[in-house]
Amino acid sequence: MISKLLVQPAYFAPIAQYAAILQSKTIEFETQDHFAKQTYRTRCYIYGANGKLLLNIPVNKIKDYKIASTEVEINYDEDWQKNHLKSLQSAYRTSPFYEYYEADLMNIFETKHKYLWELHQKTNAFVLDALQEEKPLSETTEYFKDYADKTDIRSWIDAKKKLNINFPTYIQMFDEKHGFIENLSILDLIFMEGPNAAMYLENLNLNNAFS
Repeated sequence: MISKLLVQPAYFAPIAQYAAILQSKTIEFETQDHFAKQTYRTRCYIYGANGKLLLNIPVNKIKDYKIASTEVEINYDEDWQKNHLKSLQSAYRTSPFYEYYEADLMNIFETKHKYLWELHQKTNAFVLDALQEEKPLSETTEYFKDYADKTDIRSWIDAKKKLNINFPTYIQMFDEKHGFIENLSILDLIFMEGPNAAMYLENLNLNNAFS
């Protein structure tokens, strides 16, 4: 069991991140860092009919790249919420457990949050509720590059980062067509495994990912 976990908030974060969260006693979200593009802050990947599908959140133009992640504003010029929900419905409507979570999911997409951080809080609350888990959560009040007393997985926010984790297979919607796709958004696991998703996360071996 991890004592203290330091993690970047993300948009329906990947399976690995929630495995670390469930295997930790306390979780602290990094809120004092600078925003960076091409991370799981603004994107997640689901299993679509044609394979791995990107869902991306547009944000308002950032003039100062030293802006704090919590100050980044979501852009609604395009109806990305409708598109994301439509993509999720198309991918998972016939999955074993989608219908049990659809109402709560729709509440997220029907609310226009001003800040990306607000959306992160809502998606994390949705996921922990779906997993029937309660975790002590806190936020950083100052930025530090290194920590001696915490397990730091902030680098996992990089969507291009390859984690040294062996992900056990589970049935996915289109795996007969495209095979097993590892470490998708936590939504993929929840919609396919339902109540068993938490057990999968708790048993996932993360040791090599920390080294």
